[in-house]
Amino acid sequence: MRSSELAELAGVTIRTLRHYLQIGILEEPERSVNGYRDYDVRHLVRLLRITRLTELGLPLASLPDVLDDPQATETLLDELDRQAAAEIERLTSRRAAIARLRRHGAMPDLPPEMAAYGPTLSAVADIAPDLARHEHEQLVLIARLVGESGTSTLAGAFAQHAIFTPATTELLRRFAELGPDTSEEAIERLADDMVTQYRPLLENWPGVEFGTELSSMLAAYGELNFNDQQHLANQLFADRLINRMTSENVPADDLAGPAEPA
Repeated sequence: MRSSELAELAGVTIRTLRHYLQIGILEEPERSVNGYRDYDVRHLVRLLRITRLTELGLPLASLPDVLDDPQATETLLDELDRQAAAEIERLTSRRAAIARLRRHGAMPDLPPEMAAYGPTLSAVADIAPDLARHEHEQLVLIARLVGESGTSTLAGAFAQHAIFTPATTELLRRFAELGPDTSEEAIERLADDMVTQYRPLLENWPGVEFGTELSSMLAAYGELNFNDQQHLANQLFADRLINRMTSENVPADDLAGPAEPA
């Protein structure tokens, strides 16, 4: 039989058939007088066995051992079962993450641990779309660099404290409106109000180690996303928060939160 007939009978493509010949798991047939490969029923049986084994998840590299040594079957089935169980666990976990994101209306690229923060980001987007985008992408970056455990800890802190309130809504609106025409006095007032609003959260910030790499990346990302007036507001906020804590004899190291709360 010709290649096309064999492939059709076995339910594979001509390309797959040629690949099996190339890697040696299917024996090269004799050729007819006109140069075409001439397969027989033995090739079909071999190809059907190969197809069945690959459907079970057997890698091609292991096929020769199994096809030619029945004693290897038990060990192989144990390994295939282990791989299938691991795949089921992985897919179950993925479905749970999808369900959590869907339940909270969160974007799919948001870490599942932060899914509950999705409505907050949506609300921020209604008043300050650029800030919402920055916060969203910053969470993606943080989650990657602090790991699953650190992300869960941060999510717990967000759940404990009311981060998005009418007061913070107003602060975000004022921060988003900062620009070249904003007076220095208005920026200073905003920084003072940020200290009042965010200090309780930062005082109780969980002990998640951000590290030098993450801190520098967050600073660089803020540099790319904020204008000069917004940078000034954040700098004044940080300076005044530290000065106030120092004057009250509270170690500045107790403020382990993000560098730029906005």
